[in-house]
Amino acid sequence: MKMNKRWNHFVYRLWAPIYDSVLGRLFGPGRKQAMDLVALRPGERVCLVGVGTGADLPCLPEGVHALGVDLSEAMLAQARRKLPIVGCDIELRLGDAQALTMEDAAFDAVVLNLVLSVVPDPRACMSEALRVLRPGGRVVVFDKFLPDGSQPGGARRLSNAFSTLLGTDINRRLGDTIAGLPCEVVRDEPSIVGGMYRVILLRRS
Repeated sequence: MKMNKRWNHFVYRLWAPIYDSVLGRLFGPGRKQAMDLVALRPGERVCLVGVGTGADLPCLPEGVHALGVDLSEAMLAQARRKLPIVGCDIELRLGDAQALTMEDAAFDAVVLNLVLSVVPDPRACMSEALRVLRPGGRVVVFDKFLPDGSQPGGARRLSNAFSTLLGTDINRRLGDTIAGLPCEVVRDEPSIVGGMYRVILLRRS
């Protein structure tokens, strides 16, 4: 099944009330790893694209200004229940990761945790993340990827047919997503599930 926004609206409305309880413990270490790597500093502006239920919000350090954007109102409703976060200025907004409404170069950092595998067009999502990022700013990605240059085997293609029904594509490659875009990989670290998930820090060039 090919990912699309209409299906994502439906799937994540179902996921919203149970997402944290079902997947929070699994993804928690990877989220913390990503937030540690991006190393936000007081006074910085950060955009959390695909903020979902707000699972990354408790990882924000004091003094940052954060905007969380998500396509699903049901997921945002869960995120709002986590507010306020002491010492942080946080706004949550309905929006499309592939067509952000913010101005160019508005943020010091962008967080793309478990987003590039769920949006219909990950390249458009990354392009928008870089657009709203100031030159020299950083993007952190926590997600699952195929190794660049590799092809999924039969079992993985079959698994992907099922996983897309649940709202995620397991057969995407980071290299395909960032090729030709104005960014460079600074760090690429293995994360959960034996390194199937990775945490990548990129810098806008």
